Parts: sequence; C-alpha cells; structure tokens
Amino acid sequence: MLYLVWAMPALIVVGLLASGRTTTLVASTIGLTVAIAVALGAAPSEFRPSDAALALLRGTWIGWIVVPYILGGLLFWQMAIRPGNAAMPVETRHPQMRARRRLLFTACFMIGPFSESATGFGVGIVGTMVLVRRLELQPLHLLAFSLLSQTMILWGGMGNGAVVAAAFARTDPTTLAVNASFFQVALNVLWLPLYWRMADKAGVVGSGRERLSEAIWLGGSLALLIVATALLGPEVAMLSAYGPVIVLRYFVDKQPARADLLLAMRKMAPFALLIGWLVAIRLISPLAEFLLQAGRMQPFSGAPAWSPLFHAGTWLVLGAVLTACLRGYPSTLKEETLLAWKTGRLAVLAVINFSMMAEILAGSGIAEGLGAGIYHGFGRGAVVVTSLLSAGFGALANSGNAANGLFMSSQVSLATEAGLNVGAVIALQHTSALALNLISPVRMSIVCSLAGTPGRERDAYGVMLPFAGAIGAVVLVGSLLVAFKVL
Repeated sequence: MLYLVWAMPALIVVGLLASGRTTTLVASTIGLTVAIAVALGAAPSEFRPSDAALALLRGTWIGWIVVPYILGGLLFWQMAIRPGNAAMPVETRHPQMRARRRLLFTACFMIGPFSESATGFGVGIVGTMVLVRRLELQPLHLLAFSLLSQTMILWGGMGNGAVVAAAFARTDPTTLAVNASFFQVALNVLWLPLYWRMADKAGVVGSGRERLSEAIWLGGSLALLIVATALLGPEVAMLSAYGPVIVLRYFVDKQPARADLLLAMRKMAPFALLIGWLVAIRLISPLAEFLLQAGRMQPFSGAPAWSPLFHAGTWLVLGAVLTACLRGYPSTLKEETLLAWKTGRLAVLAVINFSMMAEILAGSGIAEGLGAGIYHGFGRGAVVVTSLLSAGFGALANSGNAANGLFMSSQVSLATEAGLNVGAVIALQHTSALALNLISPVRMSIVCSLAGTPGRERDAYGVMLPFAGAIGAVVLVGSLLVAFKVL
C-alpha cells in the first residue's frame, strides 16, 4: 500500500495526460502538488517543510538552466530564418527523380533534425515540411516525412533534455548523451529501410545505388555527431556536426553557380557564425576556461552550474539580436521575442515543474524506495517494465523531461539495487523517455495542422506505426540486454 502512495504523483500525471483533458503544464502542477503532500506525509525518511522548500529551489534552478536554450533557440531561429519569409537555400523545384529523392532525404535526415536541434518543440517539422511540400506528395506522406525531422530528438533543443536528465541522474550530460547515442544508431538502422519503403510508396523511388549513398551519408553523419558530442557536449554537437554536412550535401547535390552560392551563404551566415563561435569556445582551452569561470554560479551541490558567458542559450539570444540589427529589422525584436515566449512558455513552466517534482521525490527518498520496491517485485526485469512505461509516458507528455523527472531517480536506484550498469540504465531511460516523442499526440496535431489534414491523426498514426514499432523493439531489446548484464 505504501508503494502505491509513493507512486501516486506519477500515476496521477500519467492518468491526467492519458485522459487528454489537461495540458502538460496543468498535469505537472497537480503532480507536483501531490508529490509535496506525499513527501511530507509518507516519505521513507524524515522530510520537513524546510527540506521541501530546498528541493523546490533546487528543482527550479535545474529547470532554469535549460530556459535560455528553449527561448534563445526559438528567438534565434525566428530571426535567422523566418522574417521576410526567408527560404532555405535548397528550396527549389526538382523535376528529376534523382534530384527529388535527394531533396527528400536531405530534408528528412539532415535539415529537419538540424532545425530541431537549434530550437526543439517540433520546429524541425516546419523546416522539413517547407522542403518536402515542393515534391507535391499526398498529404499523409507529407506529414509522415515531416515527422522524420524528430528522429534526432536526443540532441533537440540544444541538447537541453540531456542536461536536465543528467542533473536528475547526478551524472555528466556528455557521458549520458554519448552512451544514449548508441541506442540512437540502432534506431536509425531500423528506420532507414522503413523510410526507403515509404519513399517508394510515395512515388519518390531510388535505385540501389541511391540507397547505398543514403546509408553512407546517414552513417557518416551519425559517426561525426557522436564524435562531436564527445568533444563538445550535447548542446552544440548537432549544430557543429550537421552544419558542415548540410553544406557539403548542398555542394554535391546542387553544384551551385556563383550567384546561388553567394545567396545561400548570406542566408545561412547566422548559423555558420554562431556554430563557429560555439565550437571555438569549447575547443580553445584558455577561452573556454575564462568563459566558464566568468560569473559562474552553482548554488546547489551536485546541480548544474550556470556560466552565462559559456551557456549556449546566451549566445543564441545575442546571435538573434545581432542578426536582426545587421539585417536591418531590429524593430521586429520585440514582436519576435513575444512570439518565442508564447511558443515556449508552456514548455518552460512544465520543465520547471517536473524538475521540482523530481527533486522532491529524490530528496525525500521516495524515488529510492520505489526503485527498491520495483526491484523486489520484478527483479532485474524491472528495468524492462520501467523503460517501456517511460517511453509511453514521454509520448503522452510530449516531453522527455517529464518522463525523466518522474522515473530517472528511481531507475538509478533500481540499477544500484540490482547491480546493473548504471550508465547503461541512465542512457536507456533517457532514450526511452525521448524516442516515442516522434509520434506524441502534440506533434501529431502539429503536423496534421501544417499538412492541411486536421482530424486525420488516426491515419497519421497508421503510417508511422512501423517507426513506433522500431522504437519499441530497440527499447525492449536494449532493456533486456541491460537486465541480463550484456550491456
């Protein structure tokens, strides 16, 4: 009975989201309230109101760390791309089948994920759809290909999910992201043939040679991304790895004339300059050390520190301001800032709520108690159950932060109790929490609206079911390998 009481915050949040009658913010607020009540009344160890207040402050701090990524990323994207209906440099009509196929692959596996990495919140869907729409596909195929922009969600929103998850797990974000990236490779190995099959059905066929080329491009991009993650951290890895790859792909596919090249360079200059600077401040040791220490704040032991001049979110905001000024539309900054807040505010507040809830559950000992209880009930197989549950909850909440906030601390306790590889369990939990966001109800609603097919979410789920099945297979097999100590 006590375990059921301890699980009430998570069960209530899952139930509210599954009902479809509340937003993630409302569900997280109710869940946080219940977590405080349970912790003060039934925690396995003494937990006073002063402890609860400290946990809430700590959770607020962890949530704050990712706010500049979210709002700064949205603002920078809007200022660099959106004003004046600026188009991607590859947005042209392609009557030849080979050119159509190459545009489709680039949009789905390169430009879409790149856009998502800078902003999060499904913005990559917009970037992909703008390009794929030029191919004049059927609506269901249009929305399905647009959803593939979410396949690299591990690095979405400047890697803010990895930063928050690492804080919950009391580990390093780079280590977590590198470990989780190998699950990401497994997912892409399964997704690519499904993409080939869907492209053929959509009438954008490719030869065996073209498929081999796509596999090489994707494999090379993933390898470069993992190296960039290990060297630079998850915040800027996707931007620094995929930015040059997209440029190279543009040269190979388009072989642009000088005028076209100059136009493309002008449009993409804000991204190139920002990426170059973010890479430089991480690779040049004296500069990195200076920026890390300048104004550094770490009010809570074990929580992430905030170095304002090293934080990528700070430079995203400054980059947006400079872009607006240099391109001659500084007057739009106020309007675009309000739009960024309107787009990201619910996510910001929900992240902070889930961060506070995670700290309440961890600080009160409830997470550790639940981990021990699940282990005693299911043995090592508990990691399988909790991984699948996290995947489902992450999809419902449209947030890996939500699932990690509820389950990460318990997973770490479970791994310790069962003698499992803690690093592998953390990576598996993070992957599980994120992967099914690909078909979350929120993203389905976004893509159906953009494709001009509102109300056809059921059909969209049918098209994306094989991709969801691949996610389930990777999570299940991965959790079994962890449970049997293969990983």
